[in-house]
Amino acid sequence: MKIALAQLNYHIGNFDSNTDKIITTIRKARTKGADLVVFAELCVCGYPSRDFLEFTEYIELCEAAAQKIAAECTDIACIIGIPTENHMAEGKDHYNSAYFIADGKVQAVVNKALLPNYDVFDEYRYFEPSTQFNCIDFKGHRIALTICEDLWNTLENPLYVNRPMDELIKQQPDVMINIAASPFAYNHDEERIAILSDNARRYNLPLFYVNHVGAQTELIFDGGSLVFDNAGNIVDELPYFEEAITYYDLKDKAAIELLQPSTAKETRQSDIEQIHQGLLLGIRDYFYKSGFKSAILGLSGGIDSAVVCALAAEALGAENVMAVLLPSKFSTDHSLKDAEDLVKNLGCKHEIVPIKSITDSFEEALHPQFKGLPFNIAEENIQSRSRAVVLMAMCNKFGYILLNTSNKSEAAVGYGTLYGDMCGGISVLGDVFKTQVYQLANYINRDREIIPVNSIVKPPSAELRPDQKDSDSLPEYDILDTILKEYVENRQSSKAIIKMGYDEATVRRVIRLVNIAEHKRYQTPPILRVSPKAFGMGRRMPIVGKYLS
Repeated sequence: MKIALAQLNYHIGNFDSNTDKIITTIRKARTKGADLVVFAELCVCGYPSRDFLEFTEYIELCEAAAQKIAAECTDIACIIGIPTENHMAEGKDHYNSAYFIADGKVQAVVNKALLPNYDVFDEYRYFEPSTQFNCIDFKGHRIALTICEDLWNTLENPLYVNRPMDELIKQQPDVMINIAASPFAYNHDEERIAILSDNARRYNLPLFYVNHVGAQTELIFDGGSLVFDNAGNIVDELPYFEEAITYYDLKDKAAIELLQPSTAKETRQSDIEQIHQGLLLGIRDYFYKSGFKSAILGLSGGIDSAVVCALAAEALGAENVMAVLLPSKFSTDHSLKDAEDLVKNLGCKHEIVPIKSITDSFEEALHPQFKGLPFNIAEENIQSRSRAVVLMAMCNKFGYILLNTSNKSEAAVGYGTLYGDMCGGISVLGDVFKTQVYQLANYINRDREIIPVNSIVKPPSAELRPDQKDSDSLPEYDILDTILKEYVENRQSSKAIIKMGYDEATVRRVIRLVNIAEHKRYQTPPILRVSPKAFGMGRRMPIVGKYLS
């Protein structure tokens, strides 16, 4: 049986585009002699559709698209992911399903049994878990078809009480196929490979796994679809962060022939390489799928805005990026020069809009209220909010989308101005710690100097008061980021982090800052997710909670 794996970039709710892409791929696979084309989980509608799934019309449009795809499959079979109606009165209204289509119609329906309800996943909100398990016979092979999480219950401390494959193996299948929508995190590829390899060994079956690729707002899907032999060895690994179609001949459960050169790379990408590629995909798809073309950002001369500007120029084209330099009375000459050098290196558009007169006007208007009071955070934040007013005005006038440049370290401890530098349409670095931003800058400069060296080596500063440095308000970033990683990503308690050898007062202060800044993060833009625990939909904390604050 010749199998084609289709790793494609879908658009949520764009039924015409998704259907055309699927049919085009089926036609291409037919010319290559494929018997079966396998697409990803919920490919018909895109993943995650969230509350779109609560609209009856949405489900009906999915079914209409599936029937259009079925009409194409008269001499070839395909597997597609689709939400379907639960016709039982009991339980949720829908299933997360896979259609096996052949001879022009749906021959079998497989419903997902294990519904993730953690981190960014919320599937039990919409879907009823399956309790029935049946294999599919096709071309002399018996297929155990599962959907994403159905193969994920093999680790220590399992999340679920059963394994769908334990039921399917009783029917003596000779191949496993798993369709998935597995989001990207910089450490997820190794985990994914380990779990899928374990399944292949456990059940002594070859495994074909197809993943989404592309970004859906904050969620990035990295692809990396996989083929394993029955001993759990990788036969092939599809590219990451790009679409791909690959072909295999399944002889029997112990023999898989590649019908094209292997797409697997000899060495794995580093975390920073993956984050770089993921952010490019996230920016590109956010703009393309939203119908926008041009980005704007405030360029300070510091490392965060420099990295965002470089990423945006690479993702969208330098001609589609507007960098606005917004010097205040506290901005240094070298910061302005660093920003100008960057736009020259990138070739992007730029404007200079000094904000001194704007902030002076605000302070003059507030003089009766502020009279006699010393300069403090109020005047600092007026500067940041003045910059935001300028940037948003340019968005309204010229149709830009504002890129937020705050990093994860700043967002974690609330080191930013609400409605100022924390505003934007999408947060590019909100899941990237400051220490990782430096690594990204060096990676961007791997072939030539794009980001000025001075932006990388100078002490970071918000430049909202004379001689201000981040270290005046925060621990050094190498210490801060380690504590934040343990608390936010690894979910370690203050007691556990202190036991690791960190200063108790510093740990308690950092954790308190994280918790009291929750109200700020609640009002910030969506954050491109690149870590196993990002701020936003995957980390849900009460704003008024007392614990550790």
